[in-house]
Amino acid sequence: MTATAAARPPRPSARRRAVRRFVPPQHGAWAMLLLPWLTGVLVAGFRWPHAPLLGAWLAGYLASYYALQAVKTRRLRRFRAPLLAYAPVAAVLGAVVVAARPGVLAYAPAYALLLAVNVAYAWRRRERALANDLASVAQSCLMVLVAATVAGEPPATVGVAFTAVLLYFAGTVLYVKTMIRERGSAAYRRASVAYHLVAAAVAAWLSVPLGVVFALLLARAWLLPRRRLAPVRVGLIEIAGCLAVLGAILLS
Repeated sequence: MTATAAARPPRPSARRRAVRRFVPPQHGAWAMLLLPWLTGVLVAGFRWPHAPLLGAWLAGYLASYYALQAVKTRRLRRFRAPLLAYAPVAAVLGAVVVAARPGVLAYAPAYALLLAVNVAYAWRRRERALANDLASVAQSCLMVLVAATVAGEPPATVGVAFTAVLLYFAGTVLYVKTMIRERGSAAYRRASVAYHLVAAAVAAWLSVPLGVVFALLLARAWLLPRRRLAPVRVGLIEIAGCLAVLGAILLS
């Protein structure tokens, strides 16, 4: 190999493959990770263990993603590098949080049960199933309660916030399916609109700001599946939805 060839940067496809080894191509997952943590912190109040909690939360997601890929493909060796990179980080930071706030262990059984659901669907190669998506949503939303416990506050302190985030992400699962994987499915569209109608009613009961935001989310669930939107535009709309839900929670 010549010096010029050795110095030549890798082709974009090679770079993408290298990045994908350590960064999942699941862009929507970041909102599901960050919004519950941020909501819990802003509502319950920041404490220093929230910082290692965030690190453990992100590293734990990354480790679990590649672990589930290993289960799905039955090829552990292929995903050994990211597992060895992320699992120790999650374990160390998680230990710091547990040492500072042992009460967070109360959520371990729920997370274990929900993760078992993910493992079962990954083993059957049905990770896109609706029930599996909802199990992931439940894991994400529990972080609102975990953040409250880390702050030394009872779960009731973030009850409205938890309910709003859960309503939003559960609805997003249905809505995004009507926009991409189940586009054209009348059954999914009816289910999405019906769900958002109920969610809007519950949100309005929780607070006026949440009622307004969920009314807009209902409109988007009704109108947008009729249009062809690129996945990136669907994602940008959901980022705006996350920010709107967070703002409504803080105003409630």
